[in-house]
Amino acid sequence: MFKKPAISLALGLGLSLSLHAAPAHRLLFFSKSSGFEHDVISWKKGQPSFAEKIFTELGTKNSWEFVFSKDGSKFSPEYLAGFDAVIFYTTGNLLTTGTDKQPAITPAGKQALFDYIKGGKGFIGLHCASDTFHTTGAPDRHLDATKDEDAYICTVGGEFITHGAQQVATNKVIDSKFPGFETAGDQFTFAEEWYSLKNFNPDLHALTVIKTEGMNGEPYHRSDYPTTWARAEGKGRVYYSALGHREDVWTNPTFQNILVGAIRWTTGDVDAVITPNLKTAAPDVVTNPPVKAANK
Repeated sequence: MFKKPAISLALGLGLSLSLHAAPAHRLLFFSKSSGFEHDVISWKKGQPSFAEKIFTELGTKNSWEFVFSKDGSKFSPEYLAGFDAVIFYTTGNLLTTGTDKQPAITPAGKQALFDYIKGGKGFIGLHCASDTFHTTGAPDRHLDATKDEDAYICTVGGEFITHGAQQVATNKVIDSKFPGFETAGDQFTFAEEWYSLKNFNPDLHALTVIKTEGMNGEPYHRSDYPTTWARAEGKGRVYYSALGHREDVWTNPTFQNILVGAIRWTTGDVDAVITPNLKTAAPDVVTNPPVKAANK
């Protein structure tokens, strides 16, 4: 997406009036799939994906300009400097072309992303952003960025294990004061493809916790665990939500409010207290589901 040039009207006193105000924020929605490609971000017959259409609508309502890309080769300090926040809906090892055959991120580009975030910019990971790159260590523990972890997973704050059949499940809202959750109530219930997650960064501030009791499938034979959170990375703001697989979730007002709140917070339009709360929000989160489910 290219920014439309502003058109000016010359006024009698030598002043000018812009017909197109500059956007409040410029945002990159990056949806390369080196692994499985989700339908909501698939380009079909050259047309924008379903998720891109939703972001375009939200951009119009909030004076945000979105750039949509699957080209990882563009990642550099200069390229990323043009955005106030980056949104990932990605899978697999992005250093390879992989499934969608789109250009890969270079190792230097991956480092540029980390530097961009730590320098004070925003990062939002949605749904499969936690199924992007992976750790190699033992599963039943918290992340330790000083050891054998992938820096990307440490940044996001958690890692995909597997998922069961799509089903209705309830998420408890932990922080109703966080931007985007003001009208969500104490809890909300969706039909969704619910990710079972592991390797949570102990410094994260949980915003929602899924209630696993009564859920169907081995991936959910575990204690409640976070599905949406926020954390700081250097001077930057990091946000993740496991939601976003289904089209009807993308059109759901609660999810759209969550997205808007995430963007407002990561771009610095609003502030929020993000004190680490993992021990109280999900005290048994380090225990994963059975090994068979975790070996996907």
